[in-house]
Amino acid sequence: MEQKLKARLKKTTVKFWLLLIYIIAALVWWFISLEKQSKEMYSYQLNHLNTTINQEKNPVAYQAELKKIKEDYHSNTIKYGGEGVVFLGLIILGAMLVHRSMKQQKLVQEQQQNFMMAVTHELKTPIAISKLNLETLLKHQHLDEQRQKKLIQTSLEETKRLDFLTNNILLSSQLEAKWYKINKEELDFSNLLKDRVSDFSQRFSERTITSDIEPGIDIEGDSLLLEILINNLLENALKYSEKGDAVMVTLKRKNEEEATMQVLDEGPGIPEEERKKIYSKFYRVGNEATRKKKGTGLGLYLCRKIAKDHNADISMTNNNPKGSIFAVRFYI
Repeated sequence: MEQKLKARLKKTTVKFWLLLIYIIAALVWWFISLEKQSKEMYSYQLNHLNTTINQEKNPVAYQAELKKIKEDYHSNTIKYGGEGVVFLGLIILGAMLVHRSMKQQKLVQEQQQNFMMAVTHELKTPIAISKLNLETLLKHQHLDEQRQKKLIQTSLEETKRLDFLTNNILLSSQLEAKWYKINKEELDFSNLLKDRVSDFSQRFSERTITSDIEPGIDIEGDSLLLEILINNLLENALKYSEKGDAVMVTLKRKNEEEATMQVLDEGPGIPEEERKKIYSKFYRVGNEATRKKKGTGLGLYLCRKIAKDHNADISMTNNNPKGSIFAVRFYI
């Protein structure tokens, strides 16, 4: 299927360039034809002038008519040239817009294909692991209690992972189609953030997750959306940093009307030229062919939409000496 799409796109691109070359060639031929016609008309008018007006007997009338003929000829040349330049400019502008649209379409198709492959893989993995664990428990009913707890715990973790992924996919489509009704209420964001950090600390017990959360910061928002916002930022911080690297979560009130949540990691960071793209749907940092980290490209896209719906903005800066800092600034 992918090969067919590439072949079709290649044929379309070839047809596009051939059509563009033909249009430009036709425009050049049109200009040459009009210029030739204009010269022939100029010669005809000169011959007609020489046969109708005697230059020696009536030089004033002859020169006046000759001047008019020359002005008409130059005026036509300028007119044809101007029209040609305008048409050529419009053709080139249209070609650039079509070419850019084709490139964007190609990029979207590639991102959607990669998204489908990533989603398929990420859906199959937790399902396969949970299925295997349950089959093991069913077949080996006399396993020791510690082994049973480990299998059950692993299955629960994979179920949470599956739930996280499906929530991202469903919420993304619902927000984009404006089907999701945001239910805002006054909530303690400090406690919500503490709960999410505690949950991630339990799930990723081998990782170092620290926090500095100022208590009593209330905001008006949708608790489910805010949970997904926090989950995505924490998931990214853990995913793109090594196991020995620490992740830090902070929440501070700047004044009565502004509070900022930050998620700091010690990962590889994000290149300057890619920072404006990271919030685009399906976009993932790096090359699609060489990227090793799992993901769908929906996390930061959702974070920006959720932040915007909660009168907040999200930004990314470098974490010294390495890593990234994602900050969500709430205006409360």
